[in-house]
Amino acid sequence: MTDTQALCEGLIFPEAPRWHDGKLWFSDIHARQVKTCTLEGRLETVVELAARDVPSGLGFLPDGRLLIVGAVSRSLLRLERSGLVVHADLSGLVANFCNDMVVDAMGRAYVGNLGFDFRAPNPQLRGAELVMVEPTGRARIVAEGLGFPNGAVVTPDGGTLVVGETYAARFTAFDIAPDGSLGNRRVWAEFDALGFTADPRSRIRPDGCCLDAEGGIWLASPGIDEVIRVREGGQITHRIKPSQIPYACMLGGPDRKTLFVLTAVTHHVSQAIQARRGRIETARVEVGGAGLP
Repeated sequence: MTDTQALCEGLIFPEAPRWHDGKLWFSDIHARQVKTCTLEGRLETVVELAARDVPSGLGFLPDGRLLIVGAVSRSLLRLERSGLVVHADLSGLVANFCNDMVVDAMGRAYVGNLGFDFRAPNPQLRGAELVMVEPTGRARIVAEGLGFPNGAVVTPDGGTLVVGETYAARFTAFDIAPDGSLGNRRVWAEFDALGFTADPRSRIRPDGCCLDAEGGIWLASPGIDEVIRVREGGQITHRIKPSQIPYACMLGGPDRKTLFVLTAVTHHVSQAIQARRGRIETARVEVGGAGLP
């Protein structure tokens, strides 16, 4: 028995959902495609990345143009009418594959990366950078030493960024300065005392996340196969059990009270492609979404 309903199926590995312009936008990572899904479950492919690259985090500039994290190319891409162009080359700033991001109302993109090769049998842990890309494409590091910065949110007033550190099992908050710099680093919520580790035991590890109007964060946790809602300080208020492993979630719909949960049976490339069991599932919640993404 699950707490969600299936909206669409047959995807490979859906991630990075964003509610925009009346649709759910997301990356089907191992298909190398960015897609949209309507509330009726109708899918449409927006763009496909070049061979050897895959899409990850998504966001939108103030004028509506789509930004896409090119995970393997370690770049931020921008979709123009003529096709994809490089918005910023991040290869000289990040230590490993890029991953998720959040784009604020000013069009500044905050991009995380893995920091280390998590696929290795005994990964050598390394703190990762958070890179800020200005709307012009100029990029710089704004935070370092993060335990795999993943999903992130920006509060409605644009003054605070909260990022999930997947391998540190916590959310970390920063104040956003007028120039986009980050300061006043602090723990927003911590789920255990293990710290930054690739310990194989099940733990709440924040992946894709979103913010609601009461300041709670919904997060997908592949480590426990649940989507949970947490308040600042670490109080868990709600738990949702989807049909399979959740990797990201997003509040959307006309009232932003539909929680979209992106699930799959595995994140491993060959197995996910063979299974083709990626899904978008939904659940209704009491408090609507707020802030960004």
